[in-house]
Amino acid sequence: MRFLTGLILLLTSPFLYAQPAFISRLDSFFHHQPADSPGFVLSIEKNGRPLYRNATHPLDSTTNFRMASVTKQFTAMGILLLEKAGVLHIDDPIGHWLPELPTRVGNQVHIRHLLTHSSGILDYEDLIPTSQTTQVLDADVLRLLSTHDSTLFPPGSRFRYSNSGFCLLALIIERASHKSYPEYIRDNIFLPLHMDSSTVYVPGARIPRRAMGYPNDQSITSATKGDGGVYTSLNDYAKWTRALQHNTLINLSAAIKKLRFPITGNPGSYYAAGWFLTPGPPLILFHSGGTSGFTNFVVQLPGDGLSIAFFSNLADNSAPFRIIVNILKDSNFADLTPIFHLHDLTR
Repeated sequence: MRFLTGLILLLTSPFLYAQPAFISRLDSFFHHQPADSPGFVLSIEKNGRPLYRNATHPLDSTTNFRMASVTKQFTAMGILLLEKAGVLHIDDPIGHWLPELPTRVGNQVHIRHLLTHSSGILDYEDLIPTSQTTQVLDADVLRLLSTHDSTLFPPGSRFRYSNSGFCLLALIIERASHKSYPEYIRDNIFLPLHMDSSTVYVPGARIPRRAMGYPNDQSITSATKGDGGVYTSLNDYAKWTRALQHNTLINLSAAIKKLRFPITGNPGSYYAAGWFLTPGPPLILFHSGGTSGFTNFVVQLPGDGLSIAFFSNLADNSAPFRIIVNILKDSNFADLTPIFHLHDLTR
């Protein structure tokens, strides 16, 4: 079954996936990367079959990277699974689940607005006291927001990227499921999909085959979970991608069609459930994740069954992926450069 069938009429390009020049150019690019330093890994798949996979030494396809904002896909899936089970509804006012919020905010903002970055809720990063020395948790985000009874704009009126919203979604998952966020994501996503090495970051807990981020592995905001706490590898992320393509957990096509929200100033672009959607053809689903020590990009072209994952344990390390995108473009892949304009909205 094609991913996002019926969402949009797609035009298929004549991709040349096995073209020797494409393989050799990527091999050459990896060969010239410095060894024994922060680096990156790359996976390209077509209809669930690996077309290309490589890594700079000593990283490999089993190395676990902090996903940063790519985590938002998993948080969104947790909410959608709870809706599928009839536990909550995306049009619930968030005050129903988070009564600590001021009444005005809790009544006007709905779960849907959090899933689409259209809530207008304040950025928790701007509310952290300058004297703060301990890491902020999702519960701290709620506490910081509970003292403000306004939003930046009327909920549902415009797009504004918000880490705050996904921290609140993690708390809603906990209260609706009666499990901690790491437990819920493990039991309902990682275990069913056999993502056996994937986990959610908990301070002090061991993460097997963990990549340490550079120049800093942790920051004061690195302990929040819903907006950036998942760790996974190329091998495990491929299982996630295939599950999305086959609607294993939910019908993501229907969810995106129901949720997609237009991105202000970017005609034809949308956001829904942890994915940016670019104007087609071809339709591109994309998200990036950046934090103090990691840079990640994930891309899907549903009409062609193509998926790309790039994970790096170096901050602000988008330059290698831009080179990879240009290599793919020169090798008759689709032009993926529009994603970088949307990537800039996440900063």
